[in-house]
Amino acid sequence: MPEDSDAPGSHRPPRQPEPDPISFRDLSVAGDICAALEDIGIKTAFPIQALALPVGLAGNDIIGQARTGTGKTLAFGIPVLQQLAHGGARPQALIVVPTRELAIQVAGDLRIAGARLGTRVLTVYGGRAYEPQIESLRTGVDVVVGTPGRLLDLTGQHHLDLSGVRALVLDEADRMLDLGFLPDVERILKLVPEQRQTMLFSATMPPEVVTLARRHLNRPMHIRAEGSDEPEHAPEVEQHVFRIHHLDKIEVLARVLQAGERGLTMVFCQTKRAADQVAGDLTTRGFAVASVHGDLGQGQRERALRAFRNGKVDVLVATDVAARGLDVDDVTHVVNYECPEDEKAYLHRTGRTGRAGRTGIAVTFVDWRDLHRWKLIDEALGLGCAEPPEMYSTSPELLNALRIPQTVTGTLPKAQRERAGLAAEAIEDIGETGRARTPRAKSRTRQRGRTRSQGATAQEPAATDSPAARQARVRRRTRRGEDVSRGQQHGHDQYQQRSSHRQRAS
Repeated sequence: MPEDSDAPGSHRPPRQPEPDPISFRDLSVAGDICAALEDIGIKTAFPIQALALPVGLAGNDIIGQARTGTGKTLAFGIPVLQQLAHGGARPQALIVVPTRELAIQVAGDLRIAGARLGTRVLTVYGGRAYEPQIESLRTGVDVVVGTPGRLLDLTGQHHLDLSGVRALVLDEADRMLDLGFLPDVERILKLVPEQRQTMLFSATMPPEVVTLARRHLNRPMHIRAEGSDEPEHAPEVEQHVFRIHHLDKIEVLARVLQAGERGLTMVFCQTKRAADQVAGDLTTRGFAVASVHGDLGQGQRERALRAFRNGKVDVLVATDVAARGLDVDDVTHVVNYECPEDEKAYLHRTGRTGRAGRTGIAVTFVDWRDLHRWKLIDEALGLGCAEPPEMYSTSPELLNALRIPQTVTGTLPKAQRERAGLAAEAIEDIGETGRARTPRAKSRTRQRGRTRSQGATAQEPAATDSPAARQARVRRRTRRGEDVSRGQQHGHDQYQQRSSHRQRAS
């Protein structure tokens, strides 16, 4: 990427010197694991891996601290895989993660690294059917990766036996704190043997996480991959911040998505409604888009992520549910369509690009009403852009800063609409749990078709539902335990007699 741009609202970090690479074989990693990683082109370790692996392979407890996207999964995954005795019925390793998406990603990395070992990895989380997970536990697994709620459900039903766990990992511990999972984590820690190896990994170390580590880890080694003077945000990510009018945001976004050398892009919104609206607007403008947020079922979310990873869509619009745990290759741009809540949310969002030593671009739209919040984020991270420059979709400075061709419009040309789209991704039946939503119109129709008789259906109404039967039916009512329906019926009969008399007289 060019380094000579001095566009307002932009910050391009200086290049950091590359450290000498260390191979996994030099770190005494088992040959089968090294070979499995080499099969997919991974030969050298990232800094957090090079520091943590010798400690973890020796069986010591670890507190690992590093930015998102720096390779923490293999830093704890390789020691876990290397100490397994395969073939047992009970799981020997437990990895607790805060979100479903992170559970899928961690389990996938472990399956890749343990491919030549025949490691059996099971992923458990809410939103999927219990039966396949229970069946896998009965068959026998080596490693369980799961979210706290489903793990406690399975242990409470006596399907998951944690008495054989020899290695326990708490990943993204600070995120578990944010989501209120620490009490559940404490309950899980009481279910595993005291004699075990425990590894806790987190991007930040709030006091509650430090207290958890002191209580449950045995003389842990604190490992931090970066120096104390290094910025918290990814050093290889260009930071762009612009003040955008809310009515012009979609036009600006449509032009950002046509920037030169843009690959997969994630667009973050604050609310589920905003995510749906942005995804719909971009779709009508010709972009291949999928959305991920909390209102979607787990099957829909996994379908969208598969389409994004496979390149069938190149724009993923998401709420903060996707800001953690998604490790997707070739995400070149992250756009904060709405200003993040705080500096943590900003770091997690922008951490989706510039991962594993790659470069990336982060663009943040700041509305006038968000200026105070943005100033707090800027001050906390030291970005040096407390007063973002005002930009519009036609501003030349905007186009130059993001290397957008001057000729683009707010609609993607038909010649460039080459992606297959979300519809090309098959829907997987995952046996989702929970009550399925029923459209309102269908529900009302079904209610109208119901009958009072047992066994009657909407297609075959009961004989008592005829007009004559409905007219003759009299509701029996009581007041203070006494039958008052007779008096009502008597009054009704008198009314009918007076009406018939008037009709004869007329």
